[in-house]
Amino acid sequence: MKSGWWKGLLVPAVLLALAEIAMRTNGSVSLSLAAPSDIIAAFGRILLDGSLLVATRDTLVAACVGLVLGGVLGLLLGILFGLVETVDRLMEVTVEAIRPIPSVAVLPIAMLIFGFGYRMEIAIVAFSCLWPVMIMTRSAMSGIEPRLLEVSKALRLSAIDRVVKIVLPAALPRIMVAFRLAAAIALVVAVTVEIAVNPLGLGYGILIAQQALQPAVMLAYLVWIGVIGWGLNVLLSLAQNRLFGRAGRVEMAR
Repeated sequence: MKSGWWKGLLVPAVLLALAEIAMRTNGSVSLSLAAPSDIIAAFGRILLDGSLLVATRDTLVAACVGLVLGGVLGLLLGILFGLVETVDRLMEVTVEAIRPIPSVAVLPIAMLIFGFGYRMEIAIVAFSCLWPVMIMTRSAMSGIEPRLLEVSKALRLSAIDRVVKIVLPAALPRIMVAFRLAAAIALVVAVTVEIAVNPLGLGYGILIAQQALQPAVMLAYLVWIGVIGWGLNVLLSLAQNRLFGRAGRVEMAR
């Protein structure tokens, strides 16, 4: 850890102190905001009564399963489109027509097929995560050194061996970046679906707190979602740096 890292906490600390002073000196009760001390107290209450842990479990299950399903499908499609130019050209119009559709727009279809619950939310998250992984994987395929593919042909490797031994190791740093981006999307989409229609998870907790006029609880959930997103990014960043070192950081810079 770099020396002086604590300096990055100065601005948030000042802002929190100013917010606390403003809320305490205002006098009137706000139905949309709460003092930082009240948010901390509300966080402690929902943590002790178990509601925060249950909501976190529900959201993370939907987000992670959707990320895995969408990521794996996007990875396979990206490899196929990147290596087989004919298939890429045939599917280009179809992919570009479906990709811009917002994930929230397919909610009615998902609800008709799956109803409420995990399956519907997982399907929406998977749909959202598929595209960044597929596009970055397809791009990574085009960046593979052509001589590596020529060597694989000279060695008479099968298509599967070529992908496993040549293609994936060469493209893995960029694929890891794609999964980092998709992880952030998965959390955002999961919470959005829960706020919109699905009665479970952290998003539903925010909705219930808002309807009950409990701004401290609502903001406690919101802050906790930010902490989870930050933690996921840190874990994936550490894994990327551990696996790829400088190569992984170069891919992020691109």
